[in-house]
Amino acid sequence: MYKNKIFLLVISSLFLIQLANSQNNTNSPYTRFGFGELNDANSGEQRAMGGVSIGARSNYNINTVNPASYSCVDSMTFMFDFGTSALASRFSDPNGSKTTFNANLEYITMQFPIYKWLGFSAGLLPYSFSGYSFYNTDTETIFSNTSESDTIEYTKNFSGSGGISQIYAGVSTNLFKHFSLGLNAYYMYGSLNNYRNIDFGSLSGFNSTTQYSILSVNNFRFRFGAQYYNTFAKKHDITLGIIYENKAKLNGEYTEISSSVLNDTLTVDGDTEFDLPTMFGVGLYYTYDKKLSVGLDYSLQKWSDANFLGASDVLNDRSKIALGFEYLPNYRGRKFSDKIKYRAGVNMSNAYYKVDGVVPPENFGISFGLGLPLYNKVTNSTSMLNTTFEYGIIGSSTSLREDYFKFTLNVTFNEHWFFKRKL
Repeated sequence: MYKNKIFLLVISSLFLIQLANSQNNTNSPYTRFGFGELNDANSGEQRAMGGVSIGARSNYNINTVNPASYSCVDSMTFMFDFGTSALASRFSDPNGSKTTFNANLEYITMQFPIYKWLGFSAGLLPYSFSGYSFYNTDTETIFSNTSESDTIEYTKNFSGSGGISQIYAGVSTNLFKHFSLGLNAYYMYGSLNNYRNIDFGSLSGFNSTTQYSILSVNNFRFRFGAQYYNTFAKKHDITLGIIYENKAKLNGEYTEISSSVLNDTLTVDGDTEFDLPTMFGVGLYYTYDKKLSVGLDYSLQKWSDANFLGASDVLNDRSKIALGFEYLPNYRGRKFSDKIKYRAGVNMSNAYYKVDGVVPPENFGISFGLGLPLYNKVTNSTSMLNTTFEYGIIGSSTSLREDYFKFTLNVTFNEHWFFKRKL
């Protein structure tokens, strides 16, 4: 029976991984900078709490942000989680506005115990997305040898696609009574495609210029996590978590093709220096009487010390702070409404890239969500359907502002697999 379940799970996971790799999860012009739009790999329930995750520790959901959390998995439980999203974005600048829409499969994760004290998790997570298509029209004044001036009009076209994915596997072990350590290993792969063109239309004497670049990456990286957890006076549960990643080289092959006239093409192809930044984060998570939970996270990525296309001054340090809440009316109740989880959160972060040498304004996001229990009478287990509504702001109205509404739906299947049934 378990062999059949595992076989079906593997086949389903391979299909979902292929589907996830073919997705385009954004239409933002800001994704043409750096490695695109970075993804924090939060699950649906974590997004509803503003992204709070570093100190989160639960045997009802999978927390891939801090691998130290895997050891809390129940010794008889197998968990499988996949998330989907729908994103509506409104882009506005002084010249007008535009609305776009995307719907995607986002992540696939699983978690189960190896021993009572050792937990394991694996899956597919996004690292970054790139997807945009826009143009702008401008004019330029030129002077001839006779000092006469003329104004020409031209159009700049920009488009891009792709992204970087990561397959991860992680383990976590309990040490002593209130301490756990964890490690995630990631294999990163993918490509980012960018196209730029300057078109002079039918003007004679001016040739259109095109630049097409491809960045392909593949490499391993590691994340370390730790959590201290304890219960005080029976009603107060506190967890302190930390995560850390060291600076690492990213194997990147960069190809650039530039052309201005027919048969006049410049190609740059080869390995280029790229780095992944040093990253650390700390989080505190508190629960009162298994009803009210409050979490606070802070993380920092040192992108300013990382090389991008061989230069170390292109990117900017990215920090993020998140605050989240969750309320469960009665975890012992028999009614469906007693076990609905109500969530809310807020976060602020700054961009890791620069636009014309200037760091954009801070990003802001606010979220709300519900956790709906799904009871399985056959296995006597409870899975969870999580819904999240997010609203956020990226950029500034003086240049380009994105107002987005994101709906996330994920299901965490929580099944009792590792026990023998009595006849």
